[in-house]
Amino acid sequence: MLDHNIKIGLLPMRRNATPRPAKTFLTWVSAEERGHRFVKYIKDNFTTPHVSFVDTEGLGIGDLIFDDASSADAVARFREAGVDAVFMINCNFGNEEAAADIAKTLGKPFCLWAPLDDEYYVDGMRPTDSQCGLFGVSRQFQRYHIPFSHVPCCRVESDTFREGFERFVRVTCMVKNFTNLRIGQVGARPAPFYSVIWNEGQLMERFGLRIIPINMAVLQDRFLKVKEEKQDDIAHFVQVFKDNYQMDDLTPRYLERMACLVVTYIQLFEEFKVDIISAECWTATPVMFDGLAPCAVYGILNDLGYIVSCESDMHCALTMVLLESASLGEKRPFLGEFTVRHPENPNAELLWHCGPFPLSQKAPDSPARLVNQREWFRGKDGTYTVARIDQEDGDYSILAGACKTVAGPQTHGTYIWAEFDDLQKWEDRIINGPYIHHFVEIEGDYTREIAEFCRYFPNLKKDEI
Repeated sequence: MLDHNIKIGLLPMRRNATPRPAKTFLTWVSAEERGHRFVKYIKDNFTTPHVSFVDTEGLGIGDLIFDDASSADAVARFREAGVDAVFMINCNFGNEEAAADIAKTLGKPFCLWAPLDDEYYVDGMRPTDSQCGLFGVSRQFQRYHIPFSHVPCCRVESDTFREGFERFVRVTCMVKNFTNLRIGQVGARPAPFYSVIWNEGQLMERFGLRIIPINMAVLQDRFLKVKEEKQDDIAHFVQVFKDNYQMDDLTPRYLERMACLVVTYIQLFEEFKVDIISAECWTATPVMFDGLAPCAVYGILNDLGYIVSCESDMHCALTMVLLESASLGEKRPFLGEFTVRHPENPNAELLWHCGPFPLSQKAPDSPARLVNQREWFRGKDGTYTVARIDQEDGDYSILAGACKTVAGPQTHGTYIWAEFDDLQKWEDRIINGPYIHHFVEIEGDYTREIAEFCRYFPNLKKDEI
């Protein structure tokens, strides 16, 4: 399963210069005071159940890193603690050599920040020049071809800092989960769906992903064992379906098999140690399990943190990883495909699928129904990120944007009506490729996080509408 807990190394730095008296140029005392203050502020205000920190207390001089020896000590501490990223605080002019060496050695997401220079003395002296030094640091990163993030020069208490820092945390979570990702592939694609063809070798070569094949015979074998050995777990999920959905006359006869498939998929995640699964759904599953449809099963699994993408769409599975990670696991991604235009609003589109949305995504005023094992409800109102990874000739890109829900006709399955700034541009972009109608949605606007994520994976280009 995906891991949404992030550990950030806090790296306060100063210029490797000779000691100077207070209230003169590039002083150690001002850098040290700022370093202690900013590290404390970040810890006090940004520690959460998902985010923790490792500092440089006791390293360098006054806990600030400034030369080869102290940078090596910082690397050793960060490695031992298992940090997922590093946040550099340029307390005065900084040290471009040490910063780049740390970033290159660790190979983790790295964010540059210079606090606002706000001390000026009557004789014209300035003790910090933090922003000036940051330009040298960034140039050194460019020479080493090290990807990095950047929070604008600002006060640590500002909204600008909070927005930039939290965005870096989300990007770190995306990078952490995309790196060395293990994806289970259950079954083959539906025969007529040439549109979801993907290239396993390229994904391994470009992104270091590992695909774990799980054929339908394995699924059937595990299903039959679960049916015999996990009666209590099956009974639990039968009750989950009964407690949360209104049902038609067809669904009740399938409830035990639906619950059994939920437990089977949980076991597949654990047995094969996969983070996400791309699965066959409406062709082989009903044949193998006497009419069983997995749609609502995927919705239940999604809310439990076991994400399964529909219709063997591997690229959607990858996109779901990114969007859930961008939310730090606090929101649930779902597959809502571009389906039909709104009958009255020229910029609105039905983002729909047959019934696999997570139940937590349901609008409060929309009843949750099961119709022939498929969920029927409207999704929550709000702002959504809409995205898809795809490729052409080995060139991978992600098309991402934001939309807002609007009122529209009631329909079957699971859906939202989504309004875009210019829907025609989206239609044209999808038609011209390399994208198809399958897209992933998640509550919130994470388009800036996606763009920043692509800095760390140069084989993935952020596409624009």
